[in-house]
Amino acid sequence: MIKIIQSVAQNLFPPVPQVIHDDFIRLTGTRLQSQSRLLFLALLLTVPTAIHASSGGASLWVRVGLPVVMGTACLLGFLSLCRDLRISTSVRRAQRLIKESTWVSSALAVVCSVWCVMSWKTAPVEMKIYYPLILSMGSLATAYSLSSVRLAAILNLAIGLLPISTLLLISDDRMDKAAGTSLVVATAFLLHMIVKQHDQLVDLLMLQRQMRELANTDPLTGLLNRRALDKRLEQELESAGTKDHFSYALLDLDGFKPVNDRYGHATGDLLLCEVATRLQRACGNNGVVARLGGDEFAVLIPSGSPLASLTIADHLLETLITPCRIGDHQIRIGASIGVAHWPADGTTQKALFETADRALYAVKAQIIRQSFKSGPSDHNTEENHSTAQAAA
Repeated sequence: MIKIIQSVAQNLFPPVPQVIHDDFIRLTGTRLQSQSRLLFLALLLTVPTAIHASSGGASLWVRVGLPVVMGTACLLGFLSLCRDLRISTSVRRAQRLIKESTWVSSALAVVCSVWCVMSWKTAPVEMKIYYPLILSMGSLATAYSLSSVRLAAILNLAIGLLPISTLLLISDDRMDKAAGTSLVVATAFLLHMIVKQHDQLVDLLMLQRQMRELANTDPLTGLLNRRALDKRLEQELESAGTKDHFSYALLDLDGFKPVNDRYGHATGDLLLCEVATRLQRACGNNGVVARLGGDEFAVLIPSGSPLASLTIADHLLETLITPCRIGDHQIRIGASIGVAHWPADGTTQKALFETADRALYAVKAQIIRQSFKSGPSDHNTEENHSTAQAAA
């Protein structure tokens, strides 16, 4: 029995993958705000009809009081949702809207269910069937509008349709039984569609996430690509304060082309992956590493990073000192690095890149000069404040 209950609960409330949890909450909240606004307006327009159609045998509270309560709540809900709640940008606001909508809609479902049951019981025989019809239309529409919030939709279906469906099924009238059966079937079908819609929404968000990762990730190394790094650098520029400092480094491997020529491009690709792994390990969560293309990499050291106190070029080159083992080969690879510091070397993304790029090629020029004198060097580096002068 416990396994059956767990299976039902799993189907009704399937978990949302953690990687898309926030996206799911924001999208659910946005859809809920849009659909609930229209729902409140539609229900508000039915209040005069509910008062007019109320059973004459019911009490004044049932005939007028409950529809007025319903109309007032719908009006307040409609006006509230017409405001800009900034749901799409805030998980916290979206969660609050989802929670409030769940309990408010359930309370309104109680009001509608009581109105329907009391009106049905006191109405003439020839009028009884109209009340379940009116309620079912409202309950099914409400559940559909709340379909992105499974708990709210299920509570509304249970509160709104279960009592009147039970009364119809136990009635002696065969038409009442037929109507009750139809309500149960329609409710079960809608419940199935709600669960399916949830699965489709999760699949859509997972697909969107995968597409974003493909658009922002270098397919060979798994590092960020140039586009993603530019966005991260732009965010750093926007959030930087007057007392903040951060660094931007460009890294170009020395002697990579001979590796490709000697061992083949497959080995060269593995070497790039090994270099990417080492750079990522050297920075950890304190820096952002990206591959710009070919054998070019970039590293962003954000403001407040523990790495900011280090000479970043030397720190990165240390990780390349040990030869890389690629298959049966021991390959030694060096790099040239140019570094730009914000705000001393530029206050814009373009200025930082150009300064680091000039510093990088100044280092490469120095390597070429040294190679004529004493042969090739495994790796070279020079911080921007000195190499910029050499480049000039």
